[in-house]
Amino acid sequence: MPNTTVEPAAPTALDGQPAAPSEPPASVPPPPPQAPPEPRGCLYALSQPPLMLFLSVIAVLLAVTGAYDLFVL
Repeated sequence: MPNTTVEPAAPTALDGQPAAPSEPPASVPPPPPQAPPEPRGCLYALSQPPLMLFLSVIAVLLAVTGAYDLFVL
């Protein structure tokens, strides 16, 4: 398949010569250095909402069955 993209033409002056840039490109300062990310441990995993919801459901089931064993049986 042939390449059908068209590249834009370079700007030219009225006499057909390439146009000179009006001012030099502004220098962009480099971004500030970023600190490396801190390692994440077990407490980070416990802060995730789906995990905490799952663990709370398991804890409630264990508490209900424990109370049933203690007070009903």
